[in-house]
Amino acid sequence: MNYRKAAIVGCGFVGASIAFRFLQQGLFSNLVLLDANRDKAEGEAMDLSDGLPYGASMEITAGTYDDIADCGLVVITAGVNQKPGETRLQLIERNAVIMRSIVEEIKARPFGGILLIVSNPVDVLTHVARELSGYPKERVIGSGTVLDTARLKQLLGEELGVDSRNVHAFIVGEHGDSELAVWSGANVSGLNLDDFCRLRGKELHEASKERIYQTIRDSANEIIKRKAATYYGIAMAVGRIAECIVKDEQAVLPISVGLEGEYGLDHVTLSIPSIVGKNGLEKILEIPLGESERLALDRSAQQLQEVIAGLKL
Repeated sequence: MNYRKAAIVGCGFVGASIAFRFLQQGLFSNLVLLDANRDKAEGEAMDLSDGLPYGASMEITAGTYDDIADCGLVVITAGVNQKPGETRLQLIERNAVIMRSIVEEIKARPFGGILLIVSNPVDVLTHVARELSGYPKERVIGSGTVLDTARLKQLLGEELGVDSRNVHAFIVGEHGDSELAVWSGANVSGLNLDDFCRLRGKELHEASKERIYQTIRDSANEIIKRKAATYYGIAMAVGRIAECIVKDEQAVLPISVGLEGEYGLDHVTLSIPSIVGKNGLEKILEIPLGESERLALDRSAQQLQEVIAGLKL
């Protein structure tokens, strides 16, 4: 297995944006692009390769499933797009069929790397990929609420007048309408929100928290209304996950992971803060939650469990 070789399955807006991000980061020496439309994959590879003299030293090619058997990381973005007003959960019926076909192709090869699912609804499709592949949960993860968490940090930074990189907070649960913000653990460089607000001369009322949460929850739909799809933000989020894997950072990110008793939940895949390193999922973290947060997480899990139970895998 070549740990510096990656593949992206699906060359739509999201897949192409992730490829561009990988080119900027210089994490990989080889990048293989796959798409149901071979011409699209070839075109993207050609376009990206034109920028190599001004970027990282790497080889970018269009390929087949035979070309990804030795990849350390395979990113799956293939699927139908989310329509305006459509929830991520409504995508499951159509995208589960696509996921099955991709996983079957990968399973037919001696693949020993990590599957990173980005297709929506990401938590459910990560569960589908894990069940169909039979790979251990460490090797099948999803992009989860890494993007939602970035949105929370950015909005909190704007609200509090501080660099968003100093804000530490999580969105957990479903990457979708039932997600929740863990306000009880949010802090700014180690200072809890109340203490920081006092020192900064700011106030963060419950109404402000609810407004920020609703903005995050509805963000994808608002972007889709205006430009038909979201892709830059998720490309940055996937780039961050890939960086943690390639560099074995052991960083904490809220990725989609299969729960086996954590938080009292089982047979469900949710976005939960986890340590991410060279093996993919290194450790699921059971972070402290307030009572209302715990109930919200349980509701989110129940909603996803109902969807998963309805699937014929």
